[in-house]
Amino acid sequence: MTETRGGDRFFDRVVAATPGGEKLALCLQCGTCGGSCPSGPDMDHTPRQLFAMIAADMEEEVLNSNTPWYCVSCYYCTVRCPQQIPITDIMYTLKRMAVQKGKFKEAEAADFSKTFIGMVELYGRSFELGLATRYHLAHHPLKMIQMSGMGLKMLQRGRMALRPEKIKRLDQLQAILEKAKQLSAQTGGAA
Repeated sequence: MTETRGGDRFFDRVVAATPGGEKLALCLQCGTCGGSCPSGPDMDHTPRQLFAMIAADMEEEVLNSNTPWYCVSCYYCTVRCPQQIPITDIMYTLKRMAVQKGKFKEAEAADFSKTFIGMVELYGRSFELGLATRYHLAHHPLKMIQMSGMGLKMLQRGRMALRPEKIKRLDQLQAILEKAKQLSAQTGGAA
């Protein structure tokens, strides 16, 4: 656990580093965030659990968690949060803090995050079948067998596509993403 001195609490630093982060103090521990998360089953802690750990100043445990790295930035948790906590933005804050503290490793969760971002850059949206296939082939090939039943049900119900579809005006999104990378590089941020 992290030693705390006045305003040097881990909780305070997370709040200060996140736009709207002061709302974290309003967390009801309802679990809506974790129940809404498409990546929840792969996270070692739900967002709710992570927020309780942040409040308990468990900095090492939080920054070693894979949870922020599995966040696919869909904002579903943020939209559904009854307290309007900027959950996705907090996950970005935790990623930055983990990188700054040297906790970032080229590990499974980081690979998942990079694969997701690559698909968004290529198609303008996530391609779940491709994302799951690439991730599980690289890290948990036997888990693909366990998940095949769920995948078939999703295909039958039209909830998952067999091929990726590009968004309209993908070139405009790619230009925005490229500009964001340039700005990030100029300011010393992680692209």
